[in-house]
Amino acid sequence: MKILHLDSNHPLLISQLKELGFTNDEDYTSSKEEIEAKIHLYDGIIIRSRFAIDKQFLDKGKQLKFIGRVGAGLENIDCAYAESKNIALIAAPEGNRNAVGEHSLGMLLSLFNKLNKADKEVRNGKWLREENRGIELDGKTVGLIGYGNMGKSFAKKLRGFDVEVLCYDIKEGVSDENCKQVSLKELQEKSDVLSLHTPETALTINMVNSTFINDFKKNFWLINTARGKSVVTKDLVSALKIGKILGAGLDVLEYEKASFENLFKSDKTDIQKNMPEAFEYLISSEKVLLTPHVAGWTLESKEKLAQTIVDKIKNTFYS
Repeated sequence: MKILHLDSNHPLLISQLKELGFTNDEDYTSSKEEIEAKIHLYDGIIIRSRFAIDKQFLDKGKQLKFIGRVGAGLENIDCAYAESKNIALIAAPEGNRNAVGEHSLGMLLSLFNKLNKADKEVRNGKWLREENRGIELDGKTVGLIGYGNMGKSFAKKLRGFDVEVLCYDIKEGVSDENCKQVSLKELQEKSDVLSLHTPETALTINMVNSTFINDFKKNFWLINTARGKSVVTKDLVSALKIGKILGAGLDVLEYEKASFENLFKSDKTDIQKNMPEAFEYLISSEKVLLTPHVAGWTLESKEKLAQTIVDKIKNTFYS
């Protein structure tokens, strides 16, 4: 079988697939239209987030038997249509779950201890001790929305702290030794920290809006290492300004392109030319910690993601 690789990944992906007998072609630069013109020649494609795999693309891939997505989510693929054409969908959430769990914890501890703020001040000759007095995680209640691979990883990282960990998930029976499943209402009543670990779906787009935020009994901290469109940025900013949200760690932003690869470009993107007021607040606020969609983007996860895809392709076609 022939596989077309549309994004560069860890070299083990191609080398191990070759050992399994697959023919591997690479095309990391052609336009989507150029790829569509030749996709009929391939039995499988492997992609990160370069472009959307829509109905038109799938119709042109007349021989496609599988799509491997080197990442956790499948929102860039028309999954229902692919499955109707008996195309296997292979993702790799196991590959970067540990990285996401560690990043979520790192963001939370940095916010609690004002590490980003204090670092900038010391570098600028300011030695402000009282102004940088932090708070401790012990004794807090951490609420997770979404308790799949990523949520479970974060909950596991929290085992070293004296915290209560609660989760809300649309699936029943996901509780384990690290987390208690509760209703959304109970999570909103008890949580000091909210961490999002959900895919991008119709249910999660714009989920964290002013109504959702105000339903929390306490003022709380927000961590989002999931998808940017789950949070309405202007509502987040309003909550930050009045102290309903005490601080936010954002690895993802509402303004990201579908490919996740670029927000700023050297030739100035639309977001730089017409920067939303809410985004201006985020990048200037000491209450906000920002990273460029790298929670699952470690040296180790690059290898683990590739290995997970190889293993799943092997299990799909050779089991």
